[in-house]
Amino acid sequence: MAKRLSEKQKEEILSKFREGYSIDFLAKEFNCTNLTISRNLKKYISKEEFKSLNTNNRDNKNFFNRNQKKLSNSLGKNQPNQQVYEEKASETVDSNLNSDIEVIKDLNFSPFTEIIPLNEEIENKPRKEFSSIPIFEISFPNIVYMVVDKKIELEIKKLKDYSEWHFLSENELERKTIEIYTDLKAAKRSCNKEQKVIKVPNTKVFEIAAPILISRGITRIISEDKLIAL
Repeated sequence: MAKRLSEKQKEEILSKFREGYSIDFLAKEFNCTNLTISRNLKKYISKEEFKSLNTNNRDNKNFFNRNQKKLSNSLGKNQPNQQVYEEKASETVDSNLNSDIEVIKDLNFSPFTEIIPLNEEIENKPRKEFSSIPIFEISFPNIVYMVVDKKIELEIKKLKDYSEWHFLSENELERKTIEIYTDLKAAKRSCNKEQKVIKVPNTKVFEIAAPILISRGITRIISEDKLIAL
């Protein structure tokens, strides 16, 4: 089950994301999954702003990781004491990062506080947990919402249309899926002018309708950070 964040934590996550902190960093700091961070961010900012900031923040993360490697290589495996380590680190930063200092200042980053650990276990664990869950093992809430077109046709997408699921195999990404929302506001934010939001007061309908959905090629349901197999 995804960790429930407080409103104060959500505000802090949004603020740090806009300051340039990556989703990986925020997930580790707040002890939750990358998908939980992404889902909460998308509730408060537009898709365009999320995509732009996420791209920039990943670039910043890669920048610091590259310079961390340079720093580690220049220091060597054995140092006599902490003083020598600090002196060598200072020399390396001066020689290799002078051209990038202005960029760091513009982003309000400190190269000594923003370095992301190279061994990020948080990415490995959820990947196994995020395999699809059979529908009969899911406890749906009493009420959910769905986005449909004006003719009440379901909005059908492929898994590859959801960037947060891109770690799945190519075969999985080609699966057709529908999305359900537990929050009405989140559903409305995903709805365009040609669509509308409908209320599903009895979630047992998904188990009943599973054979019909499968006959239409729909084999997955996305619900927040869960992937449900029909």
